[in-house]
Amino acid sequence: MNSKKSTIPFVFLLLIVLLALIFPSVPLSGEGAAEYDGADVAWMLTSTALVLIMTPGLAFFYGGMVKKKNVISTMLQSFICMCIVAVIWVVFGFSLVFGESWHGIVGNPCTFFMFKGVLDGPNWAGAPTIPLAIFAMYQLKFAIITPALITGAFAERIRFTSYILFVCLFFVFIYAPLAHATWHPEGLLASMGVLDFAGGTVVHMSAGVTAFVSAIFLKRGNSNGHDPARVTYVLIGMGLLWFGWFGFNAGSAFGANQLAASALATTTTASAAAALAWIFFDAARGKKPSALGVSIGVVVGLVAITPAAGFVTVPHSLIIGVVTSIICNLLVEWRTTRSNVDDTLDVFPSHGVGGMVGMLLTGVFASKHVNPVVTTDGLFFGETTLFWAQLIGLIGSVAYTFVVAFILLRVTNAISKLRVSPEEEEMGLDISQHGEKL
Repeated sequence: MNSKKSTIPFVFLLLIVLLALIFPSVPLSGEGAAEYDGADVAWMLTSTALVLIMTPGLAFFYGGMVKKKNVISTMLQSFICMCIVAVIWVVFGFSLVFGESWHGIVGNPCTFFMFKGVLDGPNWAGAPTIPLAIFAMYQLKFAIITPALITGAFAERIRFTSYILFVCLFFVFIYAPLAHATWHPEGLLASMGVLDFAGGTVVHMSAGVTAFVSAIFLKRGNSNGHDPARVTYVLIGMGLLWFGWFGFNAGSAFGANQLAASALATTTTASAAAALAWIFFDAARGKKPSALGVSIGVVVGLVAITPAAGFVTVPHSLIIGVVTSIICNLLVEWRTTRSNVDDTLDVFPSHGVGGMVGMLLTGVFASKHVNPVVTTDGLFFGETTLFWAQLIGLIGSVAYTFVVAFILLRVTNAISKLRVSPEEEEMGLDISQHGEKL
């Protein structure tokens, strides 16, 4: 199938190359005077690689769930995020998230423009024992996987070129402001006392809510239900996600220390408990324990513990995993049987709601004895301040993401039609969008 010529994306890339010639960002101070901890540097280099492997893991996870004629397209939607977001991050993305704060809403895009001052810059205040460049690259991996998570909601029915445009807009107008507000010391949510250890709000809620809006906007696909191409792909993807998630959560301690060990432990137990809760809850309702059920349960547990991983005890992580798994299981059932929303791979029930529950339970179980960053204990310990901050932050983040996502979808659709034609959908996106097939 022939494709229309499109020169604009290539021109944009050439402009970025020109910017690289004009702004080479050569370090001015050589190796710099900053001192680093070798163990922390080694751990954060490892964690950065671990988080990156999650995106290929997600590609397998989603690719195995769709129809055979859409596997390549679905997987490529994850992989392309590794390319798009990495380039944006170097040009101005890192600045939008961690640059000089503009009223706690977003960073100054000029602060680290073209990675100016990153290779020889002072250590980030929250990661004082590692080079700023490692901190920047580690955070990039979070920015990469977030838009990739959304793809499960509109799998099998979105135009690839339009998806690329939407990823760019999503990063600038949803991911960057939420990440800045949550993780920058002067960010709006951080100033309110909202806790998000590794991305429950920034990653999973932003992706999940955007997925929900996207599913509504693109309407139902031509065929209902899942017809998984390869359940074995799903299991491989789940394994890679679980493996990489230790960098995602334990790496957010920014050092090889006790906090990293605690986050690793809570991540392990929450995901395991959630997987068991998913299939045991299914069995209690007369369903067979399935590979898909175990895989989704693991991921839901990982999502839920993400905001809480470095703030709660290991026993409390078990509660977070089980409670979130049951809630998400019920929502998947409701979405499948009673809702007209075609969130193809249940991104909103798993990531959106999983992130919300995890965020609220952080406000319930967070303890200053686990992490001194927690200034007031959670609701379980008799204090209410943190819980109310988490609730207000949740409502604000969901409302902002919902409204902006709808606007971005409208803008994208006006520039480049989002949904493939019925004929292309019937043919399959592998052939219609990429001219390839399994």
